[in-house]
Amino acid sequence: MKFNGFIAALLFAILISWFFPQGPEVLPLKLITDVGIGFIFFFYGLKLSPAEFKAGLYNYKVHILVQLTTFVFFPLLALAFAPFFEGGTGSSLWLALFFLGALPSTVSSSIVMVSLARGNIPTAIFNASLSGLLGIIATPLWLSFFMASSSQFEFATVVQKLVLQIILPLIIGLFLQKFLGDLARKNSKKIALFDKSIIVLIVYSSFSTAFSSELFSSVGLYDLLKLLAMVSVLFFAVYFGLGAISRWLNFSTEDEITAKFCGTKKSLVHGSVMVKVIFGSSASNALYLLPIMLYHILQLLVIAVFAEGYRKRQEREDLPVS
Repeated sequence: MKFNGFIAALLFAILISWFFPQGPEVLPLKLITDVGIGFIFFFYGLKLSPAEFKAGLYNYKVHILVQLTTFVFFPLLALAFAPFFEGGTGSSLWLALFFLGALPSTVSSSIVMVSLARGNIPTAIFNASLSGLLGIIATPLWLSFFMASSSQFEFATVVQKLVLQIILPLIIGLFLQKFLGDLARKNSKKIALFDKSIIVLIVYSSFSTAFSSELFSSVGLYDLLKLLAMVSVLFFAVYFGLGAISRWLNFSTEDEITAKFCGTKKSLVHGSVMVKVIFGSSASNALYLLPIMLYHILQLLVIAVFAEGYRKRQEREDLPVS
């Protein structure tokens, strides 16, 4: 349950942004978060272990299933919810839900949970890493289908921002990995703390802008409950759907665990970063972050329970027969 501190920090950031929506004027939050985003992906490039990435390369059936689920089935499931929103695909709330559906998988928590459940760790590392790389292009590409006419979204401009703030630092990190990779991996906990601190700042900045502009005055309790119900349906539909497909494909228990845990995850880090890169400091950023935060809390709590269940079952199977 080591993720609870991060969840508490996110909730505290939202609370502070509600009481102090103008924020501390002495802190240049935009500059700090812009630079922080670059460092997040620079460190990501440094930590991406070629040996671990290669070790999971050949388990292609799991890779195809997880990536298709993350970038095709998940967005299509989110698209199916459009009729439940007034305005359909033109609804800001639906677009926020769809943004969640188009995001890549998480890296660290996917691997941690797969490890706890005794799944296929090399395959989890490969899929989580590949998902993060593919999401840099796939997520804005999906958004472009529904926001092409929006003044907030110009695909060429978005790609340019992504190249400068995400892809370039990532490439620099990969290039310097030979010299600094081992050091980065040894300090992965400190780097993770830095990443989460930047995300907390982005969440605070987004929600403070939303509160000061009274964005949430149009979002009632019914909308929040509806979003929570929909992200729950998304999670469990994908989780049990992946389980059924894994058994149909005759996956081992380890590969089934990996497919279910990696295929259901959505990255709050990538979501927070992409909201900031794509939409800048728009007041609607907090709205786009809302389904991601609900889903993030849900996925951590539920997957932790499932992972513990798998671990205990494996321990029982390992006991010698008397």
